[in-house]
Amino acid sequence: MNFQYISLEQQGNVATLTLNRPDVHNAFDDVMIGELLAALEQVSKDANVRLLVLRSNGRNFSAGADLAWMRSMAAKNYEQNIADAGELARLMQNLDELSKPTLCLVQGAAFGGAVGLAACCDIVVAEAQASFCLSEVKIGLIPAVISPYVMRAIGTRQARRYMLTAERFNADTAQHLGLVHEIVDDLDAAITEFGSTLCANSPAAVSAAKQLIADLDQQPLDDHAQRLTIERIAEIRVSAEGQEGLSAFLEKRSPNWKKDS
Repeated sequence: MNFQYISLEQQGNVATLTLNRPDVHNAFDDVMIGELLAALEQVSKDANVRLLVLRSNGRNFSAGADLAWMRSMAAKNYEQNIADAGELARLMQNLDELSKPTLCLVQGAAFGGAVGLAACCDIVVAEAQASFCLSEVKIGLIPAVISPYVMRAIGTRQARRYMLTAERFNADTAQHLGLVHEIVDDLDAAITEFGSTLCANSPAAVSAAKQLIADLDQQPLDDHAQRLTIERIAEIRVSAEGQEGLSAFLEKRSPNWKKDS
C-alpha cells in the first residue's frame, strides 16, 4: 500500500511504522490518521509480524495535531467534529488494542496527541533530549481523546498537573511519571534489543498476555477477575504453543517459534 504521510516497512518479524512529515514536525491530520489506521489493520492481519515499532523521521517525534487541520475543523459543525474526533479515537484504540507488542521511539518533541500515541504503546523508549507536553489548553482545547490512555500511563494525580498547566517536561520526568520506560542514546539499538527479546517469546502467549492486561486493568480483584485469570491460564496451557513451550522446556530444547525469529 502506498502512503503519503507515513511508511510501513518490515524486516524479519519486525514491522516499522514511521511518521513521515518532517517538514511540519510530523503533525498529523485526517489523512495521516486514515493512513495510520490502514497500516495498523495491515499489521494486525500479518501473522509474520511479532513487533510493531512506531517512530518518526526528522528532528521531532510529532508536534501533535496539524494546525491547518484544526483550523479547518473549527469551521465545521458539531456533528462533523464528532465524526472527525471519532477517527482519532479509533486510531488510539486500535493502537492500544493491537494484538502485537508495540515499541514507540521518541526523539525531540512529542506534543499533544503524540503523547497519546506513546501512551498507547506497550514500551516507550526516548532519547535523553526528548521532551513532552500536553499542550492543548494553551490554545483553548483539551486532550480529550487521548486522556484515558495518558491517565492510565501517568496516573490521575500527575494528569491533573500536566493537563492543566500544559508545561513541557523532559525525558527524565516522563520516565519518572511512567510514560517512558527507558532513556537511551541509540534508538535503533533499542529495536534490536526489544526485537530480540520479544521475538524469542511465544507470539500466542504474548498476544494473550496483552489481552489479559487489558481485561484486568482498573478492574476490582473480585471473583470475576479470579475466574478470568483461571480460565486464561487453562486456555493457554492446552493451546498449541502452550503445549510446545512446556514440552520444549521439559525436553531442554528451543521452542519451535524461536526458529522464526
